[in-house]
Amino acid sequence: MPKLLLSALLTLFIAAPLQADIRLPKLISDHLVLQRDQPLPLWGYAAPGEQVTVRLNGTIVNNGAVIADQHGRWQLTLPPQQAGGPHLLEFQGQNQLKVQDVYFGDVFVASGQSNMELTMARLEEAYPADLQSANYPLIRQFNVPQRYDFKAVQQDFSAGQWLVASPSTIQHFSALAFYFARDLQAHSKAPIGIYNAALGGSPVESWLDETTLRQFPDAYQLAQIYKSDRLIRDIEAADQAKNTRWYGDLHQNDAGLHAKTPWYSPALDDSVWADFTVPGFRQDAFTGVWWLRKTVNLTAEQAAQARILRLGSIVDAEEVYVNGSQIGNTTYMYPPRRYALPPGLLKAGDNLIAVRVTVTNGAQNRGGFIPDKPYWLGTDTNKIDLTGHWKMQTSATAKALPMDAFIRWKPLGLYNAMIAPLQTLPVKAVLWYQGESNVGAYPHYEARFRAMIRQWRVQWQQPELPVLYVQLANYLPKQPNPQQSSWAGLREAQAAVLTEPKTAMVVAIDTGEWNDIHPVDKRTLGSRMALAARAVVYGEKVEYRGPVLHGLQAQGTSLLLSFHHTEHGLVLKPGKAFAIAGADGQFVWADVSLEDGQIRLSHRQIPAPTQVRYGHADNPDAVLYDNTGLPASPFSAQLAE
Repeated sequence: MPKLLLSALLTLFIAAPLQADIRLPKLISDHLVLQRDQPLPLWGYAAPGEQVTVRLNGTIVNNGAVIADQHGRWQLTLPPQQAGGPHLLEFQGQNQLKVQDVYFGDVFVASGQSNMELTMARLEEAYPADLQSANYPLIRQFNVPQRYDFKAVQQDFSAGQWLVASPSTIQHFSALAFYFARDLQAHSKAPIGIYNAALGGSPVESWLDETTLRQFPDAYQLAQIYKSDRLIRDIEAADQAKNTRWYGDLHQNDAGLHAKTPWYSPALDDSVWADFTVPGFRQDAFTGVWWLRKTVNLTAEQAAQARILRLGSIVDAEEVYVNGSQIGNTTYMYPPRRYALPPGLLKAGDNLIAVRVTVTNGAQNRGGFIPDKPYWLGTDTNKIDLTGHWKMQTSATAKALPMDAFIRWKPLGLYNAMIAPLQTLPVKAVLWYQGESNVGAYPHYEARFRAMIRQWRVQWQQPELPVLYVQLANYLPKQPNPQQSSWAGLREAQAAVLTEPKTAMVVAIDTGEWNDIHPVDKRTLGSRMALAARAVVYGEKVEYRGPVLHGLQAQGTSLLLSFHHTEHGLVLKPGKAFAIAGADGQFVWADVSLEDGQIRLSHRQIPAPTQVRYGHADNPDAVLYDNTGLPASPFSAQLAE
């Protein structure tokens, strides 16, 4: 036999079994949770015409084999299963695959932007016991890879695995989804699966499909532009070149790095530097690099025990040095600065902390150290305060760094790559926390979020798929007087979507932080969302809403408000949250009293009030609750003409 023909035959012989190997989508893998009490599609890929047999605990599913179609895809349906496990799924073709530790329970899609993505690792300082004791074998999460695709709906993910909640894995779980699952699983006893499909900074448009985007021409046209791979490559290359050049020039021009005695060195004399108070901000619109230094005197015991350096939050980025050694860096403003100190780095006596701060656009965000954040050295239980006097010096100036294009946030891309591959399998409900990225265009949000809910229900083929979502938390400094607020406008848009059936909104205006767009109290929100699920998803007779405005009437020079959902009583806390106006629409803070389960509002300057707003602010006071601790959502109303 000619050598060339023999080589070809051997190649075919060796390759044939590989071509016939069945494979499974990433979702169908060990520790899988499948939705109970529903028919379940199981699918995968093989050689066209290949026979595939599926067994559940040794019993053949559908009483026989299924044949892969001409494209090599096969699918069969597993009959509805009761909650429980563990189970074994076996897939037999030319090869055999086993999926172990499978449970049937309730599966939830957790999607949105950074406040849904925020992991338990970010909460470790606030809730250490929750991470240390996180042994919940019936709570599992599949972390969807953060990818985009503007050209086609994807059928599978590039990676991903199911994680079982334990102290060694919990740091990777969505914090909100975990607290929701923990509360719900304790009540229902059913296994809980979470699809964590969230991406920080994403607007609602990025989660819409192409057909739905046609309703919104601006977003649709933008999605078409990014179908060009070449355009994406060019933009990404331009962004990378821009950033490399900007940071490179700044590094080259930084006197602090290139001085004979670097500014992070304990040997440097900083006595002529300016004084600076931490926390605080620069008073100028400075862009570039500046340095801060502080000498801390420690006893031998303090030096031996100190393990952590906390530097709150910094605008925008920094590298941190202790006694001349770099201990870490953070590249943008939002993460909490918590740096581990290597053993032996500190010593008895004077210790130098030096911080090199980079400000990318001082006209937009003044550089500095955000107030009401932790600034200390030591341990969580023994802290040496670092607030107060520091020394500072500017080392390099620059023009503002232009923003990146952030292609991953453009319309359509995240739906195609992160949601579409989930939609073959049924789910129990959607959990949604998003909206911050749409605040600047809040008048458009209601229609787009409503369209997303309807679209997802169609694509999941679940017309009454419940959607539970979080209303935006309080954020930014308090406003001394009533005024327009884009954050309030977005919250009102979210509340308007409650007219969609099988929806529930979790109020969060009492869980936020004025100085952090990522508040850590996801535990309260998870509990409230679990309560909403019990009512809306499971149909239990439980109250999950705080007071809801029922009636508004004029009584002399005052307005009298009545409320639904106050069976447990109404609670009025101190604060400025109710504003009233007359026909001129000029709002002022109202005098407020609670009378026989109703709220009375008045003001001496408004003899005939006709309008009321509650919680209409970036960072409103939350003053109205029911007796179970559920807060009222912000609202606005006016007397009927």
